[in-house]
Amino acid sequence: MMSADLPSNVPVEIAKCRALQLELQACEQVMGGTAIDVFNGPVKNLNPALLQREMHVGRRRFVIFADCRERNHQAMMWFRRICVSLQVLVLAVSAASTIAQTQMDLPAGPGRQVLERMCTRCHTLTDITRQRRNARQWSDTVRDMISRGAVGSDAEVKELIAYLAAHFGQGEAAPADSSSATGKVTATSPAALSVPAAVEDAWPDPAAGVTPERLIHADAEPENWLTFAGSYRSQHHSLLKEITPYNAHNLELKWIFQARWLDPYETTPLAVNGVLYTMQGDDVVALDGTTGRLFWIFRYTPQVQHGLCCGLISRGLAILGNTLYMAALDDRLIALDAKTGTLLWNVKVADNAEGYTMTIAPLAVHGEVIVGGAGGEYGARGFIAAYDAHYGKLLWRFNSTAGPGEPGHETWGGDSWRHGGGSVWLTGSYDPDTNLLFWGIGNPGPDYNGDVRPGDNLYTCSMVALDASTGKLKWYYQANPHNEFDWDAVQTPVLATINWEGEPRKVVLWADRNGFYYVLDRMTGKFLLGKAFVNQTWNDGFTAQGRPILKPSAKSSTTGTMIHPDNQGGTNWFAPSFDPETGLFYVNARENYSTLFVKGDVKEYENGDRYDGRGQNRSERTPMAVGADDDEYAAVRALDPQTGTLRWQYKLDWGNSLHTFYGWQTTAGAAGILTTAGGVLFTGGREGYFVALDARSGTLLWKADLGGPMIMNPMTYAIDGKQYIAINAGNCLFVFGLR
Repeated sequence: MMSADLPSNVPVEIAKCRALQLELQACEQVMGGTAIDVFNGPVKNLNPALLQREMHVGRRRFVIFADCRERNHQAMMWFRRICVSLQVLVLAVSAASTIAQTQMDLPAGPGRQVLERMCTRCHTLTDITRQRRNARQWSDTVRDMISRGAVGSDAEVKELIAYLAAHFGQGEAAPADSSSATGKVTATSPAALSVPAAVEDAWPDPAAGVTPERLIHADAEPENWLTFAGSYRSQHHSLLKEITPYNAHNLELKWIFQARWLDPYETTPLAVNGVLYTMQGDDVVALDGTTGRLFWIFRYTPQVQHGLCCGLISRGLAILGNTLYMAALDDRLIALDAKTGTLLWNVKVADNAEGYTMTIAPLAVHGEVIVGGAGGEYGARGFIAAYDAHYGKLLWRFNSTAGPGEPGHETWGGDSWRHGGGSVWLTGSYDPDTNLLFWGIGNPGPDYNGDVRPGDNLYTCSMVALDASTGKLKWYYQANPHNEFDWDAVQTPVLATINWEGEPRKVVLWADRNGFYYVLDRMTGKFLLGKAFVNQTWNDGFTAQGRPILKPSAKSSTTGTMIHPDNQGGTNWFAPSFDPETGLFYVNARENYSTLFVKGDVKEYENGDRYDGRGQNRSERTPMAVGADDDEYAAVRALDPQTGTLRWQYKLDWGNSLHTFYGWQTTAGAAGILTTAGGVLFTGGREGYFVALDARSGTLLWKADLGGPMIMNPMTYAIDGKQYIAINAGNCLFVFGLR
């Protein structure tokens, strides 16, 4: 009738559990009812009126249907006692097995203790044990860790590399995991093929699904959050207004979803007709937006063969019709039935063996699903690609490093375009009126040594406008030609209509990682404004066409060049916002951060090896950064969109040391920004404080300590007229509403 779903390496405990199952069956017969394991198949044609109660046994959930003429009270009590005994035993065995498995993940030997101290501060054991690399690749990885702040002596570094190469080399077997070994997609949900009757009645009606028209007019239904940025314009602004500056102090926690995830949690949920769709890694989760109740989980283990730049990150989903779309870390585009979590199709987009990965939230436009490829640190060539939403067939592809026959190819010396970077790892925007996509492109590779790639290196560090039907380039603006400072220009392009020189003008508002705020004409790409919004030491102005004029010292060097902002930029992946009612542009800025940019040797490219040209600081007298810790801070800054002038700011975090989780994402990061028609701005920082501010003045209205860093975007939705605010912090999704 049912299984305990326990690990296979504990046969004695399993035998005990199965014996108890037989007693459970006997109890059911005494009761005259049926206990149905929801995870073991469809539950159909049962009268919900007979629902007695739900029971959770270990990781499994049961729906108990009982005879309404229950007469034997003692039998029911016996039944409940056995349920409790079985639950305790299952949990104990599962916990013991988990601990034993964790201990077995790291083989004994010299270097294990060094790994635990140096690596697991920022990475999970799974992140390490899934990877298979040769000694040279592990050496590159460890050296990169050290350049990012890991501490270890020369002897410890050698010991660590030897340990990793010996136990996690390319000749070693992968961990025993059916989905990992075979590449199968698995769905373990309350019946991935059908929804139980009790859940069916509670499931919101999705009507005809999310049509292209609904996506175009997303503002007409602010109770939903239909795209990664809330709408195609990527303004991160909602027309919901139940929460105002006058009642924001009455916000309270409504529910929490604790993700089974320890890597950076950067997913922004979708909200569709009362259901939240979010992720934990590459698992997709459907939750009740009112209570947080779990509807289903689609579990997926990516087949990652080579290193990842920035951890196991997934930023979100797209929806079109009744289909969800996920861009998986192993470069698969996956389509799921939104109601059941059933896999519809799974297609290969790129090859992880060549350094590619995908962390982007897809964008659904008409019948297309658009994604981008990351992996520039490993010599991958960036791209934006569109796939047929129904069948997963490739429709078009735009290469972000111009190859032979493509406009801009002359800006690459030799064949440097082949491994020229230009990653695409944040979601772009779409203008239905012109059918144009707007997308930011990452930095060129090798990141820190441009000697091997002479020229401007188009279209890296650029904003590009593409025809959504064909992928053809309409215009571009390059913020940093031939960049050597690791400044990905993937930041969100915000589409708005503002008053410009006395006339309404359709523009792109763009706060770039290089520390500058730009205004570009949306139709032509014409440069209208470029103004620094943080301290910067690389730019001496612009030409009339908008090309930046570099300071003579703004070049990477073998001895090191100190530059503001640092390699994580004046802002980064966290979303800005534009509020049409206040007329202000908001960005989470990183002030006074700097990096000593050191040019290193560029090795011949090999698949899977780092290819960033980053050198090491050889001088103990030269710091890697300058300025006192207290002078460095992150802050919400409200800018006049026409001039870039600062209107107000609210400081969130100070320095590099004040964060609760390890890892550079939390050191460099902040939450994105959400504004609402109620006049309230929501954001958070790495110290764990989630805040509500008056969008006009920056006055603090409300503050909550969530106990973990916030490194992705808040969003809002409504159910039955009640507004909710959702934000990830640490490894949890928190949802707030008014009392």
